[in-house]
Amino acid sequence: MSHAALEQSSPPVDQISARNFERMAAYIYDYSGIKMPSSKRTMLEGRLRRRLRSTGYATFDDYCDYLFKEDGLEAESVFLIDAVTTNKTDFFREPRHFDYMTSHVLPEFKAAGMRRIRAWSAACSMGAEPYTMAMVMQKFADEQGGPDYQILGTDLSTDVLETALRGVYPNEMLTPVPAEMRRWVMTARDSGRREGRIHPSLRAKLSLARVNLMDETYSVGDPFDMIMCRNVMIYFDKQTQAKVLKRLCDRLKRGGYLFIGHSESITGIELPLVTVANTIFRKT
Repeated sequence: MSHAALEQSSPPVDQISARNFERMAAYIYDYSGIKMPSSKRTMLEGRLRRRLRSTGYATFDDYCDYLFKEDGLEAESVFLIDAVTTNKTDFFREPRHFDYMTSHVLPEFKAAGMRRIRAWSAACSMGAEPYTMAMVMQKFADEQGGPDYQILGTDLSTDVLETALRGVYPNEMLTPVPAEMRRWVMTARDSGRREGRIHPSLRAKLSLARVNLMDETYSVGDPFDMIMCRNVMIYFDKQTQAKVLKRLCDRLKRGGYLFIGHSESITGIELPLVTVANTIFRKT
């Protein structure tokens, strides 16, 4: 058989119809605040193909019939959102935030006689951010005799929360960890595995939960002294950003600090915050 004949006999690649993509995009936006323009249709198809195999549906049309005609959205919401969330994360990402934490925030809390800091990594992804926070706070506590701390890490994706719970990362991801903090990274006995695990003493400082920032209220316990919500609001429109930021401020103690991503802004949003450094704010 000729090459041309082989190509002609190959089955067409299944695709999400324009109508079904619009319905899925609308649901994803309502549920998570994440915008899904038509340019992301191919990306969504690629990420959902594994889910189709898991559920046993042969085509996207069959899967979407289940979602929208058989009320499958409730059962599938977690898997659908896991497929669309982007989970880029690095240790010591945007390091100026951690420099400011060390030079200003932690000494201030110490001087105020604070015995225990309560911190929240509000889009923690695979855990690199809250474990970086833990390294910075533990180093300060060891050198200055306190304060103690506890960190809550939350995310919309259950997949990344499982990774954060394990605390195991490839060596290249751990490269940014400074030499003086490498004592909290345990290297694998088998050098061929090329990975490290966060020390149990730091893992014990981190609790994890699934939280949807689109919810009207956040079940996260008492207010926090410090909240990091970085590089997630870039996926929201301005109206959604305002709602999320106001809810975060409600969970922040007076005098507490909010950190957002370097590419994000609170301009035009009325909040009880004052700017103390680039993308770092304090609740008044």
